[in-house]
Amino acid sequence: MPATIVDLGPATFFRLPGEAIVGAAILLALPRRPRVVAAAAGGVVLAALTVLNWLDMGFKQYLGRTFNLVLDWSLLGDAQSYLEDSLGRTATLAATAGLILLVLLLFAALAYAVVRLSDVLARHPATATRGTLIAGVVWITCSSFGVQLAGVPLAADRAAVTLQSQTERVSDTLKDEAEFQKVAKVDAFGATPPDQLVPDLRGKDVIFTFIESYGRSAIEDPIMAPGVDKTLAVRTEALKKAGYHAKSGWLTSATYGGSSWLGHSTSLSGLWVSNQQRYRTVMASDHLSLTKVFKKSGAWNTVGVMPGVQKAWPEQSFFGLEKVYNAFGLGYKGPKFSWSTMPDQYTLEQFQKRVHGKKHDKPLMSEVILTSSHQPWGPIPKMVGWDELGDGSIFKGIEAAGNKPADVIADTTKSRQEYGKSIQYSVTALTEWLERYGTKDTVLVFLGDHQPIARVSGNHASRDVPVSIVAKDPKVLDKIGGWGWSDGLRPAHDAPVWKMNLFRDRFLTAYGSTPHPKKG
Repeated sequence: MPATIVDLGPATFFRLPGEAIVGAAILLALPRRPRVVAAAAGGVVLAALTVLNWLDMGFKQYLGRTFNLVLDWSLLGDAQSYLEDSLGRTATLAATAGLILLVLLLFAALAYAVVRLSDVLARHPATATRGTLIAGVVWITCSSFGVQLAGVPLAADRAAVTLQSQTERVSDTLKDEAEFQKVAKVDAFGATPPDQLVPDLRGKDVIFTFIESYGRSAIEDPIMAPGVDKTLAVRTEALKKAGYHAKSGWLTSATYGGSSWLGHSTSLSGLWVSNQQRYRTVMASDHLSLTKVFKKSGAWNTVGVMPGVQKAWPEQSFFGLEKVYNAFGLGYKGPKFSWSTMPDQYTLEQFQKRVHGKKHDKPLMSEVILTSSHQPWGPIPKMVGWDELGDGSIFKGIEAAGNKPADVIADTTKSRQEYGKSIQYSVTALTEWLERYGTKDTVLVFLGDHQPIARVSGNHASRDVPVSIVAKDPKVLDKIGGWGWSDGLRPAHDAPVWKMNLFRDRFLTAYGSTPHPKKG
């Protein structure tokens, strides 16, 4: 099998596998009992490599990377939870049971098949030996001359390459863990005194907002872009009339298609958090996150609003959040929208009522995670009157009338269309909230966490996401005037592109923070 779904085709399977030739030669040389044991073991190994190949194909399709044998098993539980939220518990249990049965049958069938083939070889040793020699000569000849069938090399060594790549991946993962622990201990602002942290934002209510799956494709893909671009243009003008101005650029995310927490932690920690082990290392460290900067300064109260969090969240300490409102702390009585526990508009209204709209002895630094643009993009909420939100019951009719998740998941074109609509909804809800409730001291920083899955963004899409800073006070945007960002909510195609982990230090520097390195 190929490494990606898009490379699947008949020519892929009309190939001469070198491993089969070597295996045949070994089996022919063994007595009966060792031959049966070796054949069964070979079938099991082949089945294991097949499962890993399937996982690689799935991970590339959804997360834009291969499966990591050391780190990624925990994500299978997240995938099951996602399916349960999208398709229901019964369908998910049936799919899980079917998948487990398929894998068990695969192992049994391949082990039996190789044993059976070894018996055929043993019954016809002369013919099998000649056939093996001929196949070996053909394989060497095709490999030497690069013979191809429909663009695919006829001489294959896919199983050996897969085994080698998996072994190297495990080795690289273990080395990376040790090296990254050293990197995480170094922090350019780790020892900066509190009074020298973001002095140019003192007195401002600073809000960091992540929009789920808000990627470059939403702005530049021919299917999604027209609607999203129109929304960004309309909302830019609406904010301008309300006295707000914005600048926007691009960040290259550490993740793709999912694992949003890697994007959140990369942008806020200043470290390249590209896998689960790195995430655990960072969360267990005292590295200074961008949000924790505000708590350390002593000049802000810090709050998180995270409707996607539905269990214990020890990361609260790393991000320096004094209080977190999770999915159960916002009083929502309406329906879930697939994975998303509540519409973004409701989340933002509760943020206003419970946090932003209350009197405080200090300004606020808030981290808000918006979830309505999370896959499978069906059903999608619609905007309602802000005064009509209540406890969220108003969304029952909207959810019932929306697209079924299974219908959207099964249709690539529809997935792309609905994804674009979900981004329009999230951007509209956020900017209407700012227009309605923002003050002269409100500073909004919002960005995407990653691109949507390859089925939506394309198989060769970048990992870039938009980022915008919006404020009424012109001095706030003057501080980033040298960044070269575009005016408005839509970053230009040629606007600067930074790796996401660079954002923390550039933001801190722009707003007057003094570096005092901590070297571990």
